[in-house]
Amino acid sequence: MTASDAQSNYAGVFGNRIGFGQRPALLLIDFVQAYFDPECALYAGVEDALASAIRVRDAARAAGIPVIYTNVVYHPSLVDGGRFMQKTRLLNVFVAGSPMGAWPAGLEPNANELVISKQYPSAFFGTSLAATLTAMGVDSVILTGLSTSGCVRATCVDTSSHGFIPIVVADACGDRHHAPHAANLFDMNAKYADVVSEAEVLEHLAGLKG
Repeated sequence: MTASDAQSNYAGVFGNRIGFGQRPALLLIDFVQAYFDPECALYAGVEDALASAIRVRDAARAAGIPVIYTNVVYHPSLVDGGRFMQKTRLLNVFVAGSPMGAWPAGLEPNANELVISKQYPSAFFGTSLAATLTAMGVDSVILTGLSTSGCVRATCVDTSSHGFIPIVVADACGDRHHAPHAANLFDMNAKYADVVSEAEVLEHLAGLKG
């Protein structure tokens, strides 16, 4: 099925637009060194997504909205990796203290920005994220991150399930292959989220300043 066929097939059934909420937060999902180091097996060639995410992050800071990061961190024994670790053994590069779990240049969190460490794909599963967003009065979550078909998608579905509006920034998400990246953006936009461009989200954030 071509992209045009898919659009026609879904038209009138899926793809309703929700729109931006009133009190957004920005979530930067798993932008860590493993995906940017060519010597690492998880290298994904997603430097453009990182550059876009940094621009969105800077705009979010200027707008004064909450900025939250996630990373994946495991106990040295890997016992907390469960079935996810069993299925994807390369996740062992995220043992606590590994340089592959470090932030890439330009994405380092500020001291007042929250980092949520997780062991599974969704930023919500087994973490305090939902309660934190609720306490902040957030109604929508701008999603950026890696990878589109994995942790971004899982977090997107849980964002919607927890009652927040998911806004996925297509340019600021990346995957190791274009096909799953494109397919998952299409599906998230059809069923769970509004998938928007970097330009669109930057324009929205600029309107929130002050």
